[in-house]
Amino acid sequence: MTFILGKKLGMSQVFDAKGNVQPVTVVEAGPIVVTQIRTKERDGYLATQVGFGIKKKLNKPAKGHLKDLGNFAYLREFRIKKDSEKTELKTGDKIDVSMFQEGEFVKVTGVSKGKGFQGVVKRHGFRGASKTHGTKHALRQPGSIGATWPQRVIKGRRMAGRMGYDKVTVKNLKIIQIDTENNLLALKGAVPGSKGSLVRIISI
Repeated sequence: MTFILGKKLGMSQVFDAKGNVQPVTVVEAGPIVVTQIRTKERDGYLATQVGFGIKKKLNKPAKGHLKDLGNFAYLREFRIKKDSEKTELKTGDKIDVSMFQEGEFVKVTGVSKGKGFQGVVKRHGFRGASKTHGTKHALRQPGSIGATWPQRVIKGRRMAGRMGYDKVTVKNLKIIQIDTENNLLALKGAVPGSKGSLVRIISI
C-alpha cells in the first residue's frame, strides 16, 4: 500500500498523447516523513504515522514526540488492516511522489467545502412547489414533514440543515502526470475540498 499526504492546489487541464483534453486536479503531494510506527503489541493496531507541512512553533508535547524530525503542521495515521500490507518503513523515512506511477489508480480523501445552513432544494435536490396556480411564498419550502400516525417527524426525514464540510472519499482517480521535481500529482477529475485543504492519497 502506497500513501501520501498532499495539499490541493486547484483544477487544470492537460492533453494526452491523442490530443484529448483531460480535466485534472493538481495536488502538492509530500514529501512526508514517518514519525511513528504503531504496533499491535504496544498500541493494539498496525499503522504508520506521518508528518506533512511546516509549522512555525510546536508545543512541548509535540516537540518531545517529533524530536528532531521536523516541525510538521499535520500528523496523520494510515491504518494497516492486513499483515500482508506491512511495510519496511522506519521512523525518519521520507515518502515522495516517486512512489507512484503514471496511470495508477488511487483513492483520495478530503473534507468537502462547507456551504452553511441550506434548504431542501439545494441540500437534497427537492423540486419545490409550482410557480403558478396560487403558489405565493412556498416555492422552495419542504412541504409536509409529518404523518397521520405516529404524530411526530420520522427519523431520517430530509430537511434543511448544515450542508458540506464532511469527510468524502473519491475512488478510482487516475494519475495523469507526476512532477517529481515540484512534488506535484495531476489526478483526473475532481478532488473533495477547497484550495489549500489537506488530502489523503492511497493507492488501490
